[in-house]
Amino acid sequence: MKLFDSHCHLDDSDFDLDFSDVLHRAKMSGVNQMLIAGINGATSRRAVDLSHLHPDLLVAAVGVHPHNSKSCSEATLDHLRMLSADPKVVAWGEIGLDFNRMRSPRKDQEYWFVRQLEIADAADLPLIFHERDSQGRLLELLENYPNSRRKAVVHCFSGTETELVRYLEMGFYIGITGIVTIRQRGESLRRMIPLIPPDRILIETDAPYLTPTPQRNKFRRNEPAFVREVLLKVAEVRQESPEILAKQIWLNTCTLFGLDPETPQSSV
Repeated sequence: MKLFDSHCHLDDSDFDLDFSDVLHRAKMSGVNQMLIAGINGATSRRAVDLSHLHPDLLVAAVGVHPHNSKSCSEATLDHLRMLSADPKVVAWGEIGLDFNRMRSPRKDQEYWFVRQLEIADAADLPLIFHERDSQGRLLELLENYPNSRRKAVVHCFSGTETELVRYLEMGFYIGITGIVTIRQRGESLRRMIPLIPPDRILIETDAPYLTPTPQRNKFRRNEPAFVREVLLKVAEVRQESPEILAKQIWLNTCTLFGLDPETPQSSV
């Protein structure tokens, strides 16, 4: 199977000591492509740099995570706009709202989310959305700032069935993480997975976070090789062939990010 980890943070210092080994294990597990998502100016720069060091395996996205909204500025966005012109940058993100931990004030999260929407839309870049406990506010903002050409994935989907339907109606993809493998925490997600059309599913690790079962019983750190467990669980829940589903998800991911499915490091 050919797999695409559509969201990871290989720029994280957790990978500094064994970065090459992490990439090797990913390839051995069938992970042929990985997207590193930026969360601020520095990590976005690092994501782009890594994608150039490993152009056959890595692509990048740039953005300011809602946790980092309080330190965002127009200068930050100018820097990200410059980075986004790099051919290895295939998306803008991750951006969104997180009203769970509230590491940035709500007004800052909402303001910089909308500003990033505007910039990504102007650049015709697909978006990577982070949403946690926003009680429908992310959807409300998206409806207040519509764009019929907007393409996006809802990263690490953890919402309600009503929210899922609304995201799908907007034409968005749904990113599934290792949460789907966890018995209690993933129960509601597993119930909703059959509702997602096969051409709207993406799989991701969010590494180094959200290690799936059974690896989470042995390893604290998640890594792209483990996205295979996400694929297998999604296929099991949907009662589909893992091989056929993997081909569809590979195509979905390349389509969203504007990559050639035959040689994904090349744009289409």
